[in-house]
Amino acid sequence: MEANIHRYKIHHGAVILQDKILDDACVLVENGKIIEVSARDIDFPGAIEINAHGHYISPGFIDIHIHGGGGHDFMDGTVEAFLEIAKTHARYGTTAMLPTTLTSEKEDLILTLEAYQKANLLNTEGASFIGMHLEGPYFALSQRGAQDPKYIRNPDPEEYQFILENYDCIKRWSAAPELPGAIEFGDYVSSKGVLVALAHTDAIYEEVEKAFDHGYSLATHFYSAMSGVTRKNAFRYAGAVEAGYLIDDMDVEIIADGVHLPSALLRLVYKIKGAKKTALITDAMRAAGLATENSILGHKDKGLAVIVEDGVAKLPDRSAFAGSVATTDRLVRTMLQKTDAPLLEIIQMISDVPARIMKIDHQKGSLTKGKDADILIFDQDINIQMTMVNGRIVYSL
Repeated sequence: MEANIHRYKIHHGAVILQDKILDDACVLVENGKIIEVSARDIDFPGAIEINAHGHYISPGFIDIHIHGGGGHDFMDGTVEAFLEIAKTHARYGTTAMLPTTLTSEKEDLILTLEAYQKANLLNTEGASFIGMHLEGPYFALSQRGAQDPKYIRNPDPEEYQFILENYDCIKRWSAAPELPGAIEFGDYVSSKGVLVALAHTDAIYEEVEKAFDHGYSLATHFYSAMSGVTRKNAFRYAGAVEAGYLIDDMDVEIIADGVHLPSALLRLVYKIKGAKKTALITDAMRAAGLATENSILGHKDKGLAVIVEDGVAKLPDRSAFAGSVATTDRLVRTMLQKTDAPLLEIIQMISDVPARIMKIDHQKGSLTKGKDADILIFDQDINIQMTMVNGRIVYSL
């Protein structure tokens, strides 16, 4: 039988499942789907055989908060930017991503959404797109971080209703829940089936607790641009961080690059929230995947100049981080090095958990029969050897 490029047999590797790791197992792929996972070798006539040589065979990494890479940013608003970012991050293990915007003028936001719709139809050589994530512009000015303050504003019903009614590619929207109109915003956005997340917020616990009941179910880049314990007139108030811990059903995402959160905080998040409620994200900007000391956050012509040092992007005055330059393989490596979380749970945090959060776990997130063939091969040091997206090899050493 002639070899068929739509059929693959990936074998002689340690297959990472949701609950265990199978040594010397194999995965069969046909027409973009996983059709079998077996602890023993299976004959699969006509298939291309891929020998993992004892390395790990893993579900692909899903990044639900990413701005750019390879010298491009989604806010550039071009099809080229989208496709190049997808290709860049696929080399490091990302098989699916949620392109993320920055606080901007409405016109630039629309331009980016239009570019997404065009790029999504052409994206065959990189990580797949699973929708758009709007980060802002409804934020607390005091927690803006590297977001451009001139675009930050309170929720505007006319604006957000128009955007959601005209762009069904939006799957997530991050906002500060304490702002005037933010509760109504949460109700409306969640009614459209869009995930609402709290971000760049000075909310106290009680405000987050209320917001959770109105759709705010995820804490965006937990700890970053987020209130902790504060004092007013001698009284202490728990903040958004404490709310993230206290509300059991709230998911959190963390930039596990080892810089945004030091080892102690990575360990604390893992200890309290656990692997099943924690997603790993890159929050990567355009300098990810490049060796550079200078870059731009946001639109290539309108964005903020930043510097890259200590493995992270910073504002030039070093007053705040300006996004990460991480790739998903680095997140896994960092969690292995800086926490006591086992590899099995770390992989859950970057595959199964983000898939569940985005409600695509019926399709992606684990090496399960019937799901999309988003598959990686990587070694003990999490160096990516092969990336397969929807049954297509998009990267191989």
